[in-house]
Amino acid sequence: MQKAQCKRATVGKYQNSTPVFKVDPFWPEPLPNNWLIGQVSGIAIDSKDHIWIIHRPNSLGIDEAISTLLPQELPYSPAPSIIEFDTNGKIIQAWGSSNEGWKWPESEHGIFIDYEDNVWIGGFTDHQVLKFRPDGTLLLQIGETGKTGGSNNTTLLGGPTDVDVDPEANEVYIADGYVNHRVIVFDATTGEYKRHWGAFGSKPNDYNLGPYETSMPSPLQFSNPVHAVRISHDGLVYVCDRTNNRIQVFQKDGNYVQEVFVARETSGDGTAWDIDFSSDPRQEFIYVADGTNQCVWILHRENLEVIGHFGRIGRYAGQFIWIHNIAVDSRGDIYTSEVHTGKRIQKFNYINSSSEL
Repeated sequence: MQKAQCKRATVGKYQNSTPVFKVDPFWPEPLPNNWLIGQVSGIAIDSKDHIWIIHRPNSLGIDEAISTLLPQELPYSPAPSIIEFDTNGKIIQAWGSSNEGWKWPESEHGIFIDYEDNVWIGGFTDHQVLKFRPDGTLLLQIGETGKTGGSNNTTLLGGPTDVDVDPEANEVYIADGYVNHRVIVFDATTGEYKRHWGAFGSKPNDYNLGPYETSMPSPLQFSNPVHAVRISHDGLVYVCDRTNNRIQVFQKDGNYVQEVFVARETSGDGTAWDIDFSSDPRQEFIYVADGTNQCVWILHRENLEVIGHFGRIGRYAGQFIWIHNIAVDSRGDIYTSEVHTGKRIQKFNYINSSSEL
């Protein structure tokens, strides 16, 4: 696999007003009850700047075991799938289980907190998106467990990965995802279908594009997975087409605006894993989690120019093993999550001056 070179940068060096971040190695606080988190497949911020994660308890076991112990003999308890932390890293609450009439996802993927602090999660192998109250009460299910119908079906999903909710129209945008090749929009209260589109705003299809080639023209459809969707304050929809190494930008009706490739020469699992914006009113910067090159790319949102990055592969604080998701709070601090053998969350404080380092 060819990878873009993510050279180790000196944190605190300003270039053209590029934001600077410093990892907080003491965040979060130690988990209670011998809890252990597995692959952390989603992270989000609510209106109180509380941090929510979703992880995969079923991913715990083999990586934590040694040859003389079976997983069930290890001295830990899998934490509940969803955990809410305050800004200091203290756990507020944790929950996540099936109930009568619906099934908890077998492989959790993505979490989003909407403008009413409702909690949205995805199950990409179950083909469903679930909406909850903050206390875990189920409000809505979109899609049917274990059923999919292709990229132009208007009721079933196909490997959903991420959501965002537009408060103006009360609509939920779903990156759909690991089976389908589209963004699909529903009413956020009733689940009524509204619209969907593929790459460049065209009608999606399910043709297999084959492996990504670094010299190929811009692909005419999304690859698998369509891994994230995020709506900016000025009403633009940003979609992470992960293994095509690009972000495409749309108007809310699906009309195509522009695209940007991030580390285009990278081959393999792609570079556009997740996206969020800086916390200033203009959202001047875009942050892109890259789980192949193991760094966070920084882009100017106005012209989509890549202006910097931070992080590198590694297991120490500030480094990444399979960075998967990224979220920004109101102070501009960044939170990240890691899957596969990473299995952790990290906090990066926004630094106003290099003298603070």
